[in-house]
Amino acid sequence: MAAALLANTLYSLGFVLEKRALTALPEVTIRQPARLLRLVLGSPLWIGGSLALAAGFAAQLVVYRTLPIAAAQGIFVSGLVLLVLLSARLLGEETSGRERYALGAILLALLMVVLSLRQGSDTVGQDAPYPLILLVCVPSLAAGVWLYASAERRTRNRHRRPTTGVEYGVAVGLLYGVSSLAIKGVAGRLTTRGIGGAVLDLLSSPYPYLLLFTGAFGLVMSQAALQRCRASLIVPVCTTVTSLFTAVLGTLSFGEALPDEPLRLALRVAGTALAVAVLLTMPKHDTTPQPSPPAKELASP
Repeated sequence: MAAALLANTLYSLGFVLEKRALTALPEVTIRQPARLLRLVLGSPLWIGGSLALAAGFAAQLVVYRTLPIAAAQGIFVSGLVLLVLLSARLLGEETSGRERYALGAILLALLMVVLSLRQGSDTVGQDAPYPLILLVCVPSLAAGVWLYASAERRTRNRHRRPTTGVEYGVAVGLLYGVSSLAIKGVAGRLTTRGIGGAVLDLLSSPYPYLLLFTGAFGLVMSQAALQRCRASLIVPVCTTVTSLFTAVLGTLSFGEALPDEPLRLALRVAGTALAVAVLLTMPKHDTTPQPSPPAKELASP
């Protein structure tokens, strides 16, 4: 539980720091990944945010070794509250009434999932068949990249109203969902006795290669999307998609049984359905005023 709460704090802080750094940078695009990396790596603030995210990744490894996937995702989603507070305080972002209701509904869905858990009765899966993992992950990666490219094409239309970033959040969330399953798989491989045996076991699995793919593409895609959209909206959408993807498909892939009691099963299914419904009904266009850029960006050269 402590590791999960620490991961929440580090992830929220990391996203907010990266967003603040990106606001001061020239526009970035996935079509110029080398330029994007050069710009962000030249920003100390962005590097601080990325280090916070890396530390959150380490804490997530500890969580997956001790908690069932569904329980872990339920706790991770609770970090949305901290993210919204930090975004308002450090970025000056405001959420609309409809968006606040949506976030409240997501937290209600989280509570339902948490209430469906019972300590000691939920198994923690350590392994999954590799063909099943690839069957789940490869189409999801393709869908995420395709959805992101579609959102980019629509965004380039100058007459289109500003987007809230829901499509971006769903696309990046699919990639991070695959990454989350890979982290779960890595955590299971680290239980092998001996460092040498653990490394060989890990390299013979698909998990490190899935992490490399999602790390490279996720980095470029998330930074471009984060610069264009409000962190207080795009990150909650991304987090919700990641959590649902991991909780549902990860539970099935790693053989973590669903509750056998009708009430607990109903809570878990209803919580998942509520979160999906919220995503489908969130506003697609942004009507919330954005913070003004710093004065130095408005000054003429």
